[in-house]
Amino acid sequence: MEGHPLLGKYFEHPEIWDEMFGNGDIRPHYKNFVSAIENLAPEEITRKDEQAKKLFMTQGVTFTVYSSGEGIEKIFPFDVVPRIIKALEWKHIEDGIKQRLKALNIFLKDIYHQQFIIKDGIIPAKLIYSCPNFLREMMHVDVPFDIYTHISGVDLIRDYDGQFYVLEDNLRTPSGVSYMLENRSITYRIFPDLIPKNNVLPVKDYPDRLLKNLLSLSNVQKSNPTVVLLTPGMFNSAYFEHTTLARLMGIELVEGRDLVVENHHVYMKTTKGLEKVDVIYRRVDDEFIDPLVFRPDSMLGVPGIYWAYRKGNVSIVNAMGNGVADDKAVYAYVPDMIRYYLNEEPILKNVPTYQLADPENRKMVFENMNKMVIKKTNESGGYGMLIGNSATEKEMDDFKKAINSDPRSFIAQPIINLSSSPCYINGELQPRRVDLRPYALYGPDGVDIVPGGLTRVALREGSLVVNSSQGGGSKDTWVLGS
Repeated sequence: MEGHPLLGKYFEHPEIWDEMFGNGDIRPHYKNFVSAIENLAPEEITRKDEQAKKLFMTQGVTFTVYSSGEGIEKIFPFDVVPRIIKALEWKHIEDGIKQRLKALNIFLKDIYHQQFIIKDGIIPAKLIYSCPNFLREMMHVDVPFDIYTHISGVDLIRDYDGQFYVLEDNLRTPSGVSYMLENRSITYRIFPDLIPKNNVLPVKDYPDRLLKNLLSLSNVQKSNPTVVLLTPGMFNSAYFEHTTLARLMGIELVEGRDLVVENHHVYMKTTKGLEKVDVIYRRVDDEFIDPLVFRPDSMLGVPGIYWAYRKGNVSIVNAMGNGVADDKAVYAYVPDMIRYYLNEEPILKNVPTYQLADPENRKMVFENMNKMVIKKTNESGGYGMLIGNSATEKEMDDFKKAINSDPRSFIAQPIINLSSSPCYINGELQPRRVDLRPYALYGPDGVDIVPGGLTRVALREGSLVVNSSQGGGSKDTWVLGS
């Protein structure tokens, strides 16, 4: 390795866990990959990097950044060096996510029915009732198979000690799985031999797993239920994903105007007349899904769909109202949920979280803002966030004012030293911070997690923000077979 133009200058930071390097040497599960690229000239890797960019361009792998109310479509940045996870680590992640989702699912059923967790004093009632994503309209509604969290994306980070922590639970309309699939497809194109040689577990069957899961959730006993994917339309930031998944599953991609409700049943308009719909994989938020019940100005939803769902005539994935479980203030109580509902200790830890509605927490956080990440409880995509060690005095003052005016809407967490992973930048390997979003499917047969997920990368040097909307990119995630 010494003197190799790719690896020779790599800087291993003593206080940051590096995914590829440890104690000045390459970690064992990376050695096969490093041996392969060591034999490549730097110009060859540059050529592969350029090839990957062209493939993303020609295949239209894009996302949308919203700025000043305008949508700007961008090619999703991709790094050619994969993130590799060994089998034992993945088993730990998998077990932890399954445990967590079981608890969160029971919590959602409980919170919309008997509310034992409130009555037993585990979670304050005020926290739940003040959550904007708690839907009173879902009280005492029985959902198919008692499953609320059919499709989840759980964000994990690794701290300097090498431990994985859950950063947040995405339980409403988690996105990014199409990028996981594209990343693998493009890695196959640029490194065709390396994936089989390294015994990397496949992710390409995710659409088949997803479709099987959706079909199993139909309340209607028929051999071939009709499944559709409901999209807000082409101006949504994840529209590429919606079209990709619908195509790979072989189901119709529909907008609200393509569906109609008659006698509390949902139908799709077709050239041959109306066709009954049994399962809807919706990528439309709760507040827009039915203008007769929620926002009356919504043009994205379907009038009457709520009552069709309530009467059990259509399955909607994910369930309405499950945003209360991924509220960032409720997140702090997930370890307590695991202990309360499952009588188990959490396998995956939470990042320490301070609710700013508590005056003492607020005082402590204001005194230590330079060491904190402050987040709005219901924002996503890296928006509504302040990273203390890179914020200006004005930004801190603005956040203090916003917090004091509505403390329930903010939480604070200590700045975590996200692990770094080598990225190919300017002809050499440079460390950049990463997180990991595995995707889980919850169906009547339990929780199924595709072995991989989306590794997001903070491509700006020194940055901790991995969101694509904030200048981040991604890389392929290899889970090795045992």
